[in-house]
Amino acid sequence: MAALAELLGSELIAKGGEKKDTATALADKGAVGIYFSAHWCPPCRGFTPKLAEWYTANLQAKGMEIVFISSDRDQGAFDEYFGEMPWLAVPFDQKDIKAKLDKKFKVQGIPTFVVLNPDGSILTKDGRAAVSNDPTGAEFPEGWRQLPPKEILKKITLKGREGITTVDQAVQGKKALALYFSAHWCPPCRGFTPQLAEWYKKDLQNKGLEVIFVSSDRDQGAFDEYFAEQPWLAMDFAERSLKGKLSDAFGIEGIPSLVVLDADLNTVTTEGRAAISSDPQGNEMPWHPKPVKNMKQGPGSINEVPIVFLFCETSFPEVKKALEEAMTPLAEPFLQKAKETDEDPELAFAIVTEAAGLGPRIRSMVGYPALPPQAHEHPLEKKEEGSGGGWGCDGCGQSGQGKERWRCSQGCDFDFCGDCYNKSQQAPVAANPRLALIDIPDNGGYYQGPEVADAAGAKSVIEAFLADYKDKKLERKQLG
Repeated sequence: MAALAELLGSELIAKGGEKKDTATALADKGAVGIYFSAHWCPPCRGFTPKLAEWYTANLQAKGMEIVFISSDRDQGAFDEYFGEMPWLAVPFDQKDIKAKLDKKFKVQGIPTFVVLNPDGSILTKDGRAAVSNDPTGAEFPEGWRQLPPKEILKKITLKGREGITTVDQAVQGKKALALYFSAHWCPPCRGFTPQLAEWYKKDLQNKGLEVIFVSSDRDQGAFDEYFAEQPWLAMDFAERSLKGKLSDAFGIEGIPSLVVLDADLNTVTTEGRAAISSDPQGNEMPWHPKPVKNMKQGPGSINEVPIVFLFCETSFPEVKKALEEAMTPLAEPFLQKAKETDEDPELAFAIVTEAAGLGPRIRSMVGYPALPPQAHEHPLEKKEEGSGGGWGCDGCGQSGQGKERWRCSQGCDFDFCGDCYNKSQQAPVAANPRLALIDIPDNGGYYQGPEVADAAGAKSVIEAFLADYKDKKLERKQLG
């Protein structure tokens, strides 16, 4: 229980305010549920009585303890809400413990219920689903265990043009495996699938990539029709339960999504769509994340870890490359440590090279002046005016409904409205490279940084900025 005591603090409180030594209170428990909740949250108010009923009737007797982590606004609300609960809690004034737990378990909404093993390792991140599906604890605790992706993949059945196969057979002789989460009813999927198929047949298959279609279609007929257009393998549509577990294991929240694994079924990147779109010939397969992420390839871990950003949208290509090279040796130790500990890096590094897509939004978040849209790295093709309702412009961030549409000709998920396209054809406005740091896990904090006068001195400027951040010398600002 030492790991749990270190995680939750040395002291917990019971109903009525009685103090409990954490190690003693959690001794001999089969599992410990960490319950993130708040009095003001309607879904929490609906779930808490059910969880309390299940805990009192069965789960407590079967060796489960629960610890409440409050997101209440004041001590009074905490006291009132905790008074309804039959389990333990971290004291309300232990804000540092709550912040540490929020960050460790990536809590972005409540109620969240994470269930831990006695050694502090995760039994399941989706404890709410586990307990709702088994309120009597008939399968507790082993039946609640969240299977690693590799174990789920070993269980699935694959369909191909040559019959039934397994994942082990599919990766034989391959460099990488891509899980393609998609559906027939999804317009972005219908746009991306032909492009991915073209890349696959032209280069990626021959260079060692296998693709497995993981369907979110609504019925077998839709799956069959859609899969008939695809040149790779597919997970058997009938295995809906395993499909759900696979989506949960990789945190799939929207489609189309591509998760890339290596030949040993270890996760390489969950942002495979951006990685492959940037390298459709597969020259960098299996697309291991780089120490310095380019934000044109997606948001990455911006919600999970503090990120140092270097804005250089208007710099010459050779300067952008030199700035990235200056950041790389500073970023590599953080990435290496994350790999060794199998946790998120303490700090991540990113470069913003385009005044389009995510770039303008991140620039706005840190209060830097906006730049006019810049030309996309690939040629854009004009589509029918107003075609494909539901798209958004990567320049102005506005809905494209009813507007002239210019779309990437190489399959990127990139669009300009007519106004932004015209602006992107004009000479760019010069802006000196500049640093910033965004720490969303710290309740949305951010820090403005200095300009980087030249690439040759970039490394020392970044080092000084990081030292000031570590020593808390920077002015913390709050994201809106």
